[in-house]
Amino acid sequence: MTDATVINMVDKAKQALGESAIYDLRRLKVEDQSGSLVISGAVSRFYHKQLAQEILLEFCSSSHEVINTVDVR
Repeated sequence: MTDATVINMVDKAKQALGESAIYDLRRLKVEDQSGSLVISGAVSRFYHKQLAQEILLEFCSSSHEVINTVDVR
């Protein structure tokens, strides 16, 4: 997978979170780390953490995994 493809994948995931109706999701960070999409930040509900992960999975290729480090406060 090329670097441009990974950057595109991260950008699309960031855009999807940024356009969410749920404010907590708009504040999360998405980064590529060694072939994995890492999502970080904090949300107020466990459901929001799960939802963010599901959104990222839509943009992952089969060779990428989502690492969810989001804190629930």
